[in-house]
Amino acid sequence: MLNPKIQRTMATRADKDAAILELVEDIKGTNVLYLTDASSMDAESTSKLRRACNTGGIRMKVVKNTLLQKAMERIENKDYSALFPTLVGQTALLFAEKGNAPAKMIESFRKKGTKPALKSAWIDEAVFIGDDQVAVLSKLKGKEELIGEIIALLQSPIKNVIGSLQGGGGQKIAGLVKALEARA
Repeated sequence: MLNPKIQRTMATRADKDAAILELVEDIKGTNVLYLTDASSMDAESTSKLRRACNTGGIRMKVVKNTLLQKAMERIENKDYSALFPTLVGQTALLFAEKGNAPAKMIESFRKKGTKPALKSAWIDEAVFIGDDQVAVLSKLKGKEELIGEIIALLQSPIKNVIGSLQGGGGQKIAGLVKALEARA
């Protein structure tokens, strides 16, 4: 029979391995990851923060820094090493689908206080370090918004041509075409 202290160590190691594997799966499943500091928040504020996250479609998870770093190191084809220096103190991870959602939630939540503070963020392999990045991150546009803007820009000249053809400009264009034919 094993010494109880050794059994506890094995159980703890197994628990840590399980926690690392869970973090690996969580991180692999997202391209938006915020590392925040929610220390010194009381239980009521922490509960409000969790509710604000849930309302905004953001998942929050408080983690141990060493386990998070080990999980990040296990993920292939992604280099999270730029985030490692920010793994100090208490860390709460925020996972989201939209890159700006956690930053907007943080801005809104901090109208009543100074926490949570942004340590760092990883958005589609771009790294943002420091709490001063919250304002920049909140203004980021999502892929859908950018695609919509590009489509609108591409459609704009076509709409102008169609508008000219439908309006009185159609006769002008026809006259130009006839003049070009006559020259050729």
